[in-house]
Amino acid sequence: MKRIVCYGDSNTWGYDPQTQDRFDDTTRWTRVLAQTLGTDYEVIEEGLNGRTTVWDDPIEGYKNGLTYLIPCLETHRPIDLVVLMLGTNDLKHRFSLTAFDIAQGAAVLVRAIQASQAGRNGAPPITLLMAPPPTTTLTGFADMFEGAGPKSVKFAAQYEAVAQQLGCAFLNAGAVIVSSPLDGIHFEASEHAKLGRAVAARVKTLL
Repeated sequence: MKRIVCYGDSNTWGYDPQTQDRFDDTTRWTRVLAQTLGTDYEVIEEGLNGRTTVWDDPIEGYKNGLTYLIPCLETHRPIDLVVLMLGTNDLKHRFSLTAFDIAQGAAVLVRAIQASQAGRNGAPPITLLMAPPPTTTLTGFADMFEGAGPKSVKFAAQYEAVAQQLGCAFLNAGAVIVSSPLDGIHFEASEHAKLGRAVAARVKTLL
């Protein structure tokens, strides 16, 4: 059985922009991924609301994606593939980051995965780096994510450049789905389904 770890933020956790609760086990893109791939694959969900790439959040705390990454990999080893989608929370105004800096934060995580021995026989797992889709009209999150829109549009190019530099697989989520107009950040059920199927297709080419 191939083991896949999906490491991300609230959109990997499955935040529902309408109810502000968690989507059920049949709706989340990670579960759609598992259902599409079938019984020869194990999909492990590692999503945390508010998780950043490498930045300590002075308000929310405990959100630094780098801090937990290695313990996470060690917990689930041996891992065949890590699907990494982080960066949306880095857009929060409190961090004052450019799209380039956010992509470089993701690069730190990719390097950590590539330097690990969390794969089969002590090798590193394959990394699939995903660029989050651009934000749309921000409603309740408008103040927190002030200025996020123009930065998020640059994610695809910046993340793809990181993937090319580090030799990892890449998927632009923004070419597959759109963020919900309900809050501008999270994915609706229909988009989870699309993303799960798209990731499954990419996984099959990698494993």
